[in-house]
Amino acid sequence: MRAALAGALAVAVIAFMAVLGALNPPRDLGIGTDRLGPDRAEPVAAYLARARDSLSGADAEQHWALVSFTEPIAPPVIPAHSGGLRIGQVLHHVSIPGVQTPLVAVQVPAGDAVAVASADAAAWQLLDQLESTGPIGERYQRVMTVSISRLRAGCACTVGLVVRGTLPDLRNLASANGIRAVEALPADAVAGHFAVNPLLPEHTDAVVPGPDDAPVPDN
Repeated sequence: MRAALAGALAVAVIAFMAVLGALNPPRDLGIGTDRLGPDRAEPVAAYLARARDSLSGADAEQHWALVSFTEPIAPPVIPAHSGGLRIGQVLHHVSIPGVQTPLVAVQVPAGDAVAVASADAAAWQLLDQLESTGPIGERYQRVMTVSISRLRAGCACTVGLVVRGTLPDLRNLASANGIRAVEALPADAVAGHFAVNPLLPEHTDAVVPGPDDAPVPDN
């Protein structure tokens, strides 16, 4: 009898879950082809115009948007460059003339303190990447080591943010000092399902990789 009751209970649970699934279908996460930022080799002027166009509209929905700075900033001033909007991601890039260095994107929960602390999190990400990589060249190791050191020292290496706000809020942010571009995604874009590539301050003509032939500094 116990076995029969257990079997009946299992069937009932499965049936309940099936009905629940029918009444509450999984949310469509959308396609993963949305992206923020300039395309490779895109002229900077074209991207700036495209970013401005993305802020047009009158809807009151919340949008994910990429904020690119005129100059890299230090972590303590990240909140002042967010327009008071929710920060979802902080983008760090240690710029070394003539040396290609990695872009590090750090996902952050709500709150200014975690955004400010994201540079240290970026350093840990690079250290983990360095330790998990197989045999590597000396130059790569030096680039990663210097990037880690500068991020931990609180360098002015924050180049962008991903924020969430309404179109009027994003337009206000785009007009603030130190903000080079704000590009918004459609309101139905889902967090974690879009790529991000900021407009780096050194991109002045077209978005192309810089040279990688200069010596890597010691620190």
